[in-house]
Amino acid sequence: MKILHTADWHLGKNLENASRLEEQEKFIEDFVDIVEKNCIDLVIIAGDIYDHSNPKAQAEKLFYKALKEISKGGERIVLVIAGNHDNPERLVAASPLAYEQGIILLPYPKSCAEIGNCGRHKIIDAGQGYLEVEIHKERAVIITLPYPSEKRLQEIIYEEIGEEERQKTYSSKVGEIFKILSSKYREDTINIAVSHLFVMGGEETSSERNIQLGGSLAVNVYDLPLDAQYIALGHLHRPQEIKNSKTKVVYAGSPLQYSKSEIGYSKCLYIIDINPGKEPKIDKVLLQNYKPIEVWRCENIEEAIKTCKENGERDVWVYLEIKTDEYITQEHIKIMKELKKDILEIKPIIKESEAQLNEFYDIEEKSIEELFGDFYFHQRKVHPTDELMDLFLKVVHEEDEED
Repeated sequence: MKILHTADWHLGKNLENASRLEEQEKFIEDFVDIVEKNCIDLVIIAGDIYDHSNPKAQAEKLFYKALKEISKGGERIVLVIAGNHDNPERLVAASPLAYEQGIILLPYPKSCAEIGNCGRHKIIDAGQGYLEVEIHKERAVIITLPYPSEKRLQEIIYEEIGEEERQKTYSSKVGEIFKILSSKYREDTINIAVSHLFVMGGEETSSERNIQLGGSLAVNVYDLPLDAQYIALGHLHRPQEIKNSKTKVVYAGSPLQYSKSEIGYSKCLYIIDINPGKEPKIDKVLLQNYKPIEVWRCENIEEAIKTCKENGERDVWVYLEIKTDEYITQEHIKIMKELKKDILEIKPIIKESEAQLNEFYDIEEKSIEELFGDFYFHQRKVHPTDELMDLFLKVVHEEDEED
């Protein structure tokens, strides 16, 4: 069986109020082409279809168009689970018609698929949180856990409980559900799991809305159903594998760059060729970057204007940082935006002399995060990335815990 794993489409998402629908439409076109060319049997979309619980009409239209073209009249099964951005009820509103097209939409952690025909294939067995499908005489048992909020898990976590205990409680609850569901796996079936959650050790980006709440909604990798041959995850926008000693635990990531913290790596999909009882063959399919996000750092206003003129025809989103010892006038801003459209932000980096820094810098008024950021900028003349800042704060917090 050939399975395609994707997630975090965030249809309807804006970038600093700029629409990304045109890029998302291009992605859907390429996605359908990839599915066709690779003869995919089962498509898994692991949550966050939309960016908002009340998606725009254009975003919903694009999603339904994608489902129709991917399923191809029921020739293949498409399995969709809800993420933390999705409105579960709205996501599955079309379920009565979807089964006829081979589309399975699951909104909640204990949702139950309908047994019977699903497009040209069959759902042989199903219950809360699992289903068994038959595709071209091959069978797959799939554990499903759409975004498991505390409310949806009926978990009550009080403020007076310590962070470590809250984390253990949530992770253990998720682990308990997976343990029960994984009893459905058999030696003669393809065994996989699909969920939308945060696994400890995963690398975040700034475009994700934080669902951890201080670590309370983080799941230990060993509370996942590691008897599965492949675990398809959504939520984190960076494609990555969570290391463990038993199976493949993979975040597909988002198909587009959704913030400047996502500049440094490629976006992709995963195609899994899998048979019962055997290690799956996994291929990464890189996606086009239809309109890259770039950060332009200029030494002065004149250089910024020149850079905008030289790159005016390039189809990119731009964050513009300009070193200056004076305010950037509206006239200068107008010139730059006329020369280069799609400038999302113009940020002045105020130059200060050593004497000014020494005279006015008050360490006692600064947080540890601000101190590190200022020191890093002073040494390297660039601001630390979000990833570097997160790593620094993690080390600081670990030191505090040891003390």
